[in-house]
Amino acid sequence: MNLGENLFSARKKSGLSQEDAAEKLGVSRQTISKWELNETLPDIRQAKNLAALYRVTLDELTDFDVKVKEIEDIIEKTSEETQKKIDWTGLWAKKYPILASYRQEVDVREYTEGLKKMLARLKADYGYGDEDAFLVLKDILAQIWQEKTRS
Repeated sequence: MNLGENLFSARKKSGLSQEDAAEKLGVSRQTISKWELNETLPDIRQAKNLAALYRVTLDELTDFDVKVKEIEDIIEKTSEETQKKIDWTGLWAKKYPILASYRQEVDVREYTEGLKKMLARLKADYGYGDEDAFLVLKDILAQIWQEKTRS
């Protein structure tokens, strides 16, 4: 997305018309339109005001992806109770089929003990509870994957 599209999406998501945004910012509706069409750019002060008006950070506004933001909002608003009802492995297996089939090929017990030791070490060394230790280990694995895919 470009800045104009980001501005348009953020304004729409905030439920404001071009007229509403223009009035609140002290500019004309045509100015809002030109920003959204990439004909002109808001200055840094106006960009900060836009971010505040649309309730996003300046970084989010300049690199805004409405789909990512919607997914983040849904996850944030989903209760723990609802999350427990979701078959996350089955859901992710639709995107990554290996998650549906690996248990038929991999002796999970071989890896379970090593992972349990890592979890216990995180708990002992840092005082983490079960869930926090699991999340830290998951994040470490994700970082390893990101480093590998960047290489």
